[in-house]
Amino acid sequence: MLLTFGQMLDAHARLMPDRTGARDLERTLTFGDWNNRARRIANALLGLGLTRGDRVAVLAYNCLEWAEIYAATAKAGLVAVPINFRLSPVEIRFVIEDCSAAAVIAQGGLHTALEEIRDHLEIPETGYIHFGGPAPAGWQDYESLILRAAATAPDIVVADTDPWALMYTSGTTGKPKGVIRSHRGMALLSLVTEIEVGIGAQDDAMLVMPMCHANSLNFFSSFSYRGGVTSIYSRASFDAEEALDVMERSGATFTSLVPTHYIMMLAQAQGERRARDLGRMTKLMISSAPARADTKRGIMEMFPNSGLFELYGSSEAGWVTMLHPDEQFTHLGTVGRECVGTAPIRMLDDAGNEVPDGQPGELFSCTPYTFDGYWNLPEKTAEAFRGDYCTVGDMATRDEAGYIRLIDRKKNMIISGGENIYPTEVESVLGTLPAIKDVAVIGLPDDKWGESVHAVVVLHDGAQATEAEVIGCCSDRLARFKHPRSVSFVHESDIPRTATGKVQHGLLKEKILRGEIATQTLAGATK
Repeated sequence: MLLTFGQMLDAHARLMPDRTGARDLERTLTFGDWNNRARRIANALLGLGLTRGDRVAVLAYNCLEWAEIYAATAKAGLVAVPINFRLSPVEIRFVIEDCSAAAVIAQGGLHTALEEIRDHLEIPETGYIHFGGPAPAGWQDYESLILRAAATAPDIVVADTDPWALMYTSGTTGKPKGVIRSHRGMALLSLVTEIEVGIGAQDDAMLVMPMCHANSLNFFSSFSYRGGVTSIYSRASFDAEEALDVMERSGATFTSLVPTHYIMMLAQAQGERRARDLGRMTKLMISSAPARADTKRGIMEMFPNSGLFELYGSSEAGWVTMLHPDEQFTHLGTVGRECVGTAPIRMLDDAGNEVPDGQPGELFSCTPYTFDGYWNLPEKTAEAFRGDYCTVGDMATRDEAGYIRLIDRKKNMIISGGENIYPTEVESVLGTLPAIKDVAVIGLPDDKWGESVHAVVVLHDGAQATEAEVIGCCSDRLARFKHPRSVSFVHESDIPRTATGKVQHGLLKEKILRGEIATQTLAGATK
């Protein structure tokens, strides 16, 4: 049996109670204090009537409370359901209802989104918990619950095969799917991460990616298991200058960022008159989108003592491949090879046959920490597996040395600033505008965000619509990062289709990039 996250924290609290375990920009917890507060929160949740296996939704910006809540749910045998704070109330409602959450913990300022949908939720009145300022009417105060609860270990037996987190990821149908992650899977992923990246107990991880994302949860787990420090960049949005300040003055030795973050920091550094001391950083991770060679060179110059790693993975499969510092330019454009301890990657055609090296195929991986299925979606779970191998629909090629090159991430998925955006989800919202007869959504290259959302619209005969109207219809139904930033109004014949009438998003994107279809950009659009 592997130690669950809660048992691991018990061990650290016993062996090194006064050592720093987790912190954010305002607060620090030793392993002893962290364990004490996690036990109290666990007992408080159980005292509200929650039982083993119940789901607890969490809506918060990056803050130290994430470390407490993840640990508390682990100790109580509950399942944490992190919700992206950028989602709209309608999207939040779907997640909470889909997982049948028994309680929700929300940070001040974000609780208002829940108030908008509260009448539709089946969470008990006692199950609304608030932190970050005075608790509003109808909400329990997080700190008050901690003070009233016992600091003893919860009387709950948690198995390593029990689910610990339910990570919602969008699907090609437009409906998010709950990815079940067990304690055992997270412990094994943590072990592989420690081996691949060379994490030691002296390391300090600066977690910038949202704590509701699998990226930060995975690294949070890995550094915690190793006994290192997890430092949470507790801001609602990324500020390049502040992030560099924190890296310079803190003891952070590791961070994981998307190319957009690095590009913003490189631009910030170019405008500064002084040289920064970033020599403490020894390990950097880049992921979620391709990075150009000049970006990688700039990163290495900015952080002279750091090795640059690049990974490919998913919420479902965990880490799949890793490109190491010494491979960055000898295998540029690839995402590396299989992580240690995993089976050889398989590249399959539609019939399930292996394709030769150099030929595109659907990537299937077999890792010791593969997810335990989609929540309440047995058919989707079955579709994701061929035996012990799972796929998220990514197409890739493999060269003779085994290096993987992605050629289409989850078919038509758009990755903007590290966020996954599915065209179908945006298209279904835009299609409700009465003037629109047909619409296709693609991602266009963006120097800052990697890709930006672009809508190609066909209007009904005689109908009219402005770009602002098209974009505005998303305002109450989709997170802002999913909104189109530009629109093309076209004739129906401009949209390439298959023989069965399906839009060929790849060919449509090529037509836009070749200038065969003009784009109209919304002035002043912001991410």
